[in-house]
Amino acid sequence: MLNLGCHLSASNGNAAMVKTALSIGANTFAFFTRNPRGSKAKQENPADAAKAVAMLKQNRFAPLVAHGAYTMNLCTADPEARAFAAEILTDDLRRMAQLPGNFYNFHPGSHVGQGVEAGVEQIAAALKQALSHDYPVTVLLETMAGKGSEVGGRFEELKMIIDAVGSSDLGVCLDTCHVYDGGYDIVNDLDGVLAEFDRIIGLDRLKALHLNDSKNPFASHKDRHECIGQGSLGLETFRSVVNHPLLKGKSLILETPNELPGYASEIALLRGMEI
Repeated sequence: MLNLGCHLSASNGNAAMVKTALSIGANTFAFFTRNPRGSKAKQENPADAAKAVAMLKQNRFAPLVAHGAYTMNLCTADPEARAFAAEILTDDLRRMAQLPGNFYNFHPGSHVGQGVEAGVEQIAAALKQALSHDYPVTVLLETMAGKGSEVGGRFEELKMIIDAVGSSDLGVCLDTCHVYDGGYDIVNDLDGVLAEFDRIIGLDRLKALHLNDSKNPFASHKDRHECIGQGSLGLETFRSVVNHPLLKGKSLILETPNELPGYASEIALLRGMEI
């Protein structure tokens, strides 16, 4: 069975998210560890986390894919803001220890004119510090669309971060909208894109996917998600993705512009495509 889910609100706690996921036919899900547009985080609730862990195990959920705040830029040119972002990263991993064995995904950051090499160095430094605590969570770098000064729009840039960190546990979350907008033609050559990913990074590091159609044409280097089958990727691309032997067993997270009923429909649609 496909491991499918979507982004859920963490406002009512971890156990509530598990119940919501079950209600829409999901067996994984994503959530923001704190305000996605800020830095404020909810007060921790160990009892609720323990209840959620038990529910996840009982219902055989695939690994969850938590998401760092969009404002957490580990390679901003402002040293104070960069240090604060690194603190947030470490605190998020500490918080994720209450839900052990899951994924924590984040956007690598934007170098804002410093250059890719400087950005990679700064991202790697923050990751080394955060990972030194050995919290029971696997950190994932997200593939980006390459807009502006984003780091991670090319597989080579993610590889640079991985090499600089030197951790065997660091993984990647592949976003279908981002890679297509970034110039990787998964519509016409999914096999070729996966082969390139394997050559540069290694498919053993591909742990999860964000499933998003795109409002933009190929290689537009923008980032505007669309509902499944309603954008430039089209339904057949997602049929290929969910049935690709190299992607079997991955956590697949919808980040489409939907509310819960729409997510439920997309989960049912994708499950119906599975061969």
